[in-house]
Amino acid sequence: MITIDKLLSPKKEFSNVILFDENDSFNHLLLNQDQEAYINNEHKENKRTFFTFNHLSHWLIVIIYPVKKTAHQTNEELRKIGAMALDFFDREHIKNINLLSNASKEETLSFVEGVCLASYCFDNYKTDPSRLIHPFDHISIIHNDIGIDDINHLRIVCEAIEKCKDLVNEPVCTLNAEGLAAAFVNMSQEANIRVEVLNKEEIEKLQMGGLLAVNKGSIDPPTFTIMEYKPSNPLNNQPLALVGKGLVYDTGGLNIKPGDYMNDMKSDMAGAATMASVIYATARLNLPIHIIGLFPATDNRPCGNAFASGDIVNMYDGTNVEVVNTDAEGRMILADALAYAKQFNPSLIIDAATLTGAASRAIGPFGICAIENHAGMYLGDLKQAGKDVYERIAEFPFWEEYDELIKSEIADIKNSGESYAGMITAGKFLSHFTSEYPFIHLDIAGVAFNEKKKSYMGYGATGFGIRLMIKFIEKYFIQK
Repeated sequence: MITIDKLLSPKKEFSNVILFDENDSFNHLLLNQDQEAYINNEHKENKRTFFTFNHLSHWLIVIIYPVKKTAHQTNEELRKIGAMALDFFDREHIKNINLLSNASKEETLSFVEGVCLASYCFDNYKTDPSRLIHPFDHISIIHNDIGIDDINHLRIVCEAIEKCKDLVNEPVCTLNAEGLAAAFVNMSQEANIRVEVLNKEEIEKLQMGGLLAVNKGSIDPPTFTIMEYKPSNPLNNQPLALVGKGLVYDTGGLNIKPGDYMNDMKSDMAGAATMASVIYATARLNLPIHIIGLFPATDNRPCGNAFASGDIVNMYDGTNVEVVNTDAEGRMILADALAYAKQFNPSLIIDAATLTGAASRAIGPFGICAIENHAGMYLGDLKQAGKDVYERIAEFPFWEEYDELIKSEIADIKNSGESYAGMITAGKFLSHFTSEYPFIHLDIAGVAFNEKKKSYMGYGATGFGIRLMIKFIEKYFIQK
């Protein structure tokens, strides 16, 4: 993780980065008249926005950023510019910078956030030293409106995102369900969060039929992790419950996926990693909010004992589910967790899951698909939080007609609908187990994992949704 601190004046041995918005006059004490004239002319005539001056002992870098129609669009542009600047730092072996910014507090922090998030790399398994990325090391911020608390907040959120990325990028050969639970225990101990891990025998005693059915084809036992962050004086009388899908690998089961669709299935536990990281960040930020986290975990394999299409599964809450597709397994393990949440009397439950290909096909890799049940006000706030941090949410309809698509002729419901409206029918299935409390389902299938490098999100796991959830908890949920 990059070191970030605040200074009153720049360090002489550091390179200097100056941020201007496009409407500035581009004057600064570190720029001489010739440099100012050059920057003004190049920007005016050629729309150039990135200027570098090599002073041999250090660099002087001037960045001009565009002012968009809205603040959140400008901030997102600055995150991307931060990632672009990091590429230059690495290429020129620049390790330390002073950041001298004429931008606002939020704009400056967005640039720093972009640099920090882009600096993440997962190179645990590279043995060639020439391929190892030596990350940029240090940012010193010179800005009157940015304090130590602002810097600590940004650092904690970025560290939570890095923890999430590390888990999602880890292959199943080194991170099975028990390994994921152990990682959650380590995170909890680090942040003073109460944690309990239920093993297979305890899960069997609870009769969590959905989780056990999906696990039948695995050689590794399932786990069910319960995290609880409860500060001394929480503002909420009823906890916020966060649930995440912990499918450490998904072959599709007996309804096996085509080969290309299995390439990134180590990331199918991104929902659990995301929500656990949100709780971790909440605790480290000392936010006065009581949160319960529930994380069922297993893999889904086509062993001789695997659950099959046509099976009837008796779930934790007593519902009988007709299995019509073993590749609709994520909702089976989530359903048990959602029903289990009832005992905590939550004010709201939010789940995150890489649940359906239908979600990514619907809106691509640009945002989260969501549905709500009795939680319209909360989802409105969540969508606004998403705009604030540019982790946007598209709300889907939840009309009662969709209920018909998961009705079963031989059981209470079936675990998959028709070929259309797949994201919505998955949500309808989950809402069957959450009817007694407000519920929001977030399908992060399109945004959890990048197959190609993408700006500050990088390649592989993204941690998408963590900044959104922290903003929601801080700005909206605590005030309810």
